Amino acid sequence: GVLPSPDGPAPSVSITEIRQYLRAQDIPFHDGYSCLHTPSLFTGDRGDQPLSANAPFTLFIDKTTGSFLCTATLAEGTWQDFQANVEMRHHGVTPIPPANSEETEEEMRQAREDARCIWERALPLWELLDEKETRETKALFGISQVTDATLKRFGVRYLRAARSLVFPWFSPQDATLKGLKLLRVEKKGGTKTYVEETLPRFDSYRNLFGLPLIGRRDTELVLTGWELDALALHQAAGVASLALPRGASSLPPTLLPYLEQFKRITLWLGEDLRSWEAAKLFARKLSLKRCSLVRPGNLQPRPLEALNQGLNVTKILRSALLASHKSIISFRQLREEVFGELVNTEQVSGVKWARFPELNKLLKGHRRGELTIFTGPTGSGKTTFISEYALDLCMQGVCTLWGSFEINNVRLAKIMLTQFAGRRLEDQLELYDEWADRFEELPLYFMTFHGQQNIKTVIDTMQHAVYMYDITHVVVDNLQFMMGHEHLSVDR
Repeated sequence: GVLPSPDGPAPSVSITEIRQYLRAQDIPFHDGYSCLHTPSLFTGDRGDQPLSANAPFTLFIDKTTGSFLCTATLAEGTWQDFQANVEMRHHGVTPIPPANSEETEEEMRQAREDARCIWERALPLWELLDEKETRETKALFGISQVTDATLKRFGVRYLRAARSLVFPWFSPQDATLKGLKLLRVEKKGGTKTYVEETLPRFDSYRNLFGLPLIGRRDTELVLTGWELDALALHQAAGVASLALPRGASSLPPTLLPYLEQFKRITLWLGEDLRSWEAAKLFARKLSLKRCSLVRPGNLQPRPLEALNQGLNVTKILRSALLASHKSIISFRQLREEVFGELVNTEQVSGVKWARFPELNKLLKGHRRGELTIFTGPTGSGKTTFISEYALDLCMQGVCTLWGSFEINNVRLAKIMLTQFAGRRLEDQLELYDEWADRFEELPLYFMTFHGQQNIKTVIDTMQHAVYMYDITHVVVDNLQFMMGHEHLSVDR
């Protein structure tokens, strides 16, 4: 498939309907933070027996979408799949976990095989040629303070050939290797940038790094945006910590069931305002009442940096702010955030465009919650410009959703891919796969609409995409098309 598209919204289901259905079917359930918990339909007992409330509640139903995941068997599916499986049980048939399509099964198998080969070639950092190589490697990744014991506990290895750290993704069931993340450092001038690569590819990479180390009884968690931060937190504060697979750019709903056991979650995603915005967004998914957020600032850098500077990490965690603001607050509660805005004046201006310095002066960067309208006569280059403008942000990790009603997605993707590669690929087809692979890694999604649309359907789809992919930038091309012409009297 080109890019995962939220193929129109799944028929939406309300939490009330889900509860009513479970009661009507005599399925016992608890109400969790972001999911309902029920016994699994897929573990062994005979189909015609009612589900027992004594069985472990390993099946989780997402309260927003109705999708489910059974953490005991890894069966997952939509709300419709869930109902179909309940029907099968009534007929005495043991439900079969919904299967993925053939092609993805094959791709996943291949990715796992590749991951296994890399994993076997990689070495623990302390087994390199000599101490000097170990020291230099740790310094390169900024982890000189991270002990071998910590690296060993989290199973981090080093792949010498690619000069990359290797973070394993183990299945929480049986500890088999399901995938990897590779991290290398690129130096340009005086700056270091970290480059990540995941196996399997990013949309099917659903790892919460550190999950196998979590005990059943752990009730408090620190959620970070980076594997190295999870190491630093565990070492500096002895807390249970996990890293999100795509950092501050998204929290895939399929991971929510694994976070249900925690009564308190502290989000410490990074040190810039974007991480702070993301933390507020994720806290809504996780249920505000159990979340606290570490506010970025000079004295509260990201966990790895805090460890390196010898700061008191436990103290920073204690100062985390509760996510659930009441409807009325005093300036005293806002005071911290206002100070944050002043300290981070540069960042408040949003994500700056790398290619449009003049635009930054006008718009101060892409800021959430703002609407920008570009107008111009037909053929003046609006679509071309906006595709370049959105691509610029997307390459900086801003999750973007395109709704193009004017040109189809294939043509739009072709324009964007050409702009991304910065060359005419039709003249160099042998380069296509390499650029397409890199383009696929971008957090970019397309709506599959064309021509006039019912505005409610479009808005439902957008809301669905925001929940699923944590979209923070939506492009609509163009408004008039979406409205059609006959609704001119409707309030828009």
